[in-house]
Amino acid sequence: MTQIFVNLPVKDLDTSKAFWEAVGYSFNPQFTDENAACLVISDTIFAMLLTEPYFKGFTKKEIADAATSTEVITALSAESREKVDELVDAALGAGASPANEAQDHGFMYVRSFQDPDHHLWEIMWMDPKAVEGE
Repeated sequence: MTQIFVNLPVKDLDTSKAFWEAVGYSFNPQFTDENAACLVISDTIFAMLLTEPYFKGFTKKEIADAATSTEVITALSAESREKVDELVDAALGAGASPANEAQDHGFMYVRSFQDPDHHLWEIMWMDPKAVEGE
């Protein structure tokens, strides 16, 4: 089984943890300490929230300023349109800011937000019948 661990630099680990907990996610304590927190998105998807100094130890490059530039947009699927709205509304209520207008293409529905560190997240639902080609 392949798992994904997205590594993201954060300015304040406690603020980031509080934000994601308010959205409804949890952390794996086995991989969480004062430098990093393992955000559990699903059984196979995790985001490692790393303090900027700790993150810097993994790269020779400068850390991008997510407030002024975008290097990645992390997109997560949801099981329904309602779940998209629930997750994004929870994020906005926890201190996120809107990133783009909602996109409703009938067969696909997408909303997005910026977390407290300005990382871009998209939550999307796609009609299973559209995926199957019906």
